[in-house]
Amino acid sequence: QVQLVESGGGLVQAGGSLRLSCAASGDPFSIFAMGWFRQAPGKEREHVASISWIGYIGGPTAYYADSVKGRFTISKDDAKNSVTLEMNQLKPEDTAAYYCAANGPTYASGSTYAPDFGSWGQGTQVTVSS
Repeated sequence: QVQLVESGGGLVQAGGSLRLSCAASGDPFSIFAMGWFRQAPGKEREHVASISWIGYIGGPTAYYADSVKGRFTISKDDAKNSVTLEMNQLKPEDTAAYYCAANGPTYASGSTYAPDFGSWGQGTQVTVSS
């Protein structure tokens, strides 16, 4: 059983920055990928960024949605068993509830499919004003 607790988020003006963190607890050996999804009102939940670290000789590999490439950075903190999402150059269209997720039993490397992530945090709101 994996528990995920998010922190960060809030209100920021367009062009600003925010940092989201997600701490995982439970069985650390069952986690080998974590990521962030977001959901705006009336829209489907979408992949934002994820990072996978099992089986990668060169280290963890990050995956990003095209809409955030070059603006967002996901990183892993081994000591804290957590991941951080640095969000820069925020736009009003980034406004959404952001959810942290960890791999589920169907996850395969690089998956951005929400059902492949079996554990979810409670969500944190990010609002970008224009």
